[in-house]
Amino acid sequence: MTEQSLPRAAVYVDGFNLYRRLLEEQPALKWLDLAVMCDLLLPSFDVVRVRYFTAMIRATSGTDPQAPQRQQTYIRALRTSPTVSVHEGTFRIDRRSLPVHPVRIDEAGRLVTVKVRKTEEKGSDVNLAAHMLVDAFRGAADAFFLLSNDSDFSEAIRLVRDEAGRDIGLVSPTERPSASLLAVGPAYLRRIRPGLLARSQFPDVMKDESGHFHRPHAWR
Repeated sequence: MTEQSLPRAAVYVDGFNLYRRLLEEQPALKWLDLAVMCDLLLPSFDVVRVRYFTAMIRATSGTDPQAPQRQQTYIRALRTSPTVSVHEGTFRIDRRSLPVHPVRIDEAGRLVTVKVRKTEEKGSDVNLAAHMLVDAFRGAADAFFLLSNDSDFSEAIRLVRDEAGRDIGLVSPTERPSASLLAVGPAYLRRIRPGLLARSQFPDVMKDESGHFHRPHAWR
C-alpha cells in the first residue's frame, strides 16, 4: 500500500441474515448491487473483494414457486461485478416432531408434539468463516468486514484479528448490532440505512455474456 492509496477492504456477506433483517419485507430493495453498496458504505477503503454467501432455495409445497427463479436471476446480476463472488450452500428440509406451545401433557403423561417441516440453511456460515480466515492469512486485504448480525461469527472475526493480525470491521444490518460481535471489539462499525439500499440498486435491465435480463417483476 503506497502513501496515497486507500487501505484494501474485503467484505463477507451473510446473505440470509441480510435478507431476513433488511430485505424480506421490502421487495423494491432486493435488486441490491452489493459492490456499489460496499463502496458507498466504505468510502475510505478500496473494496477489492465482496464474498456473498447464500443457500439455493427450491420450490416446495406452500412456498412461492417463482422464488428460486428470482434468486437465480439475482445471482446472475451479482456475477456481473468483477469484485463479487457467490458461494452457494443448500437448504435442508426435515420433518420433525416438536412440542406444542404452550406445553401440554397427554393422559398417558407424555409430551404432546406436532409434526412440522423444518427448513435449515446448511454450509453458508462455515463457508463464510473459512473463506474469511483463509483470505486474512493470505493477506488478501488490509481490513476484513463481516456483514451479519449472527453472533456465531464472533470467534471467526476474533481469529482474523488476533491470529492473522488484520483489522476487523462489522457491517450491521440492524440498529442494534449483536452484543457478542461488538464484544470482540471491531476496529470499524457501519450500519446499513434504508437510504443506502435505495442508492445501491442494479439497473432494471442488465447484460452479461448470455444476453440481457431484467429485474424480477415482483421486485419493482
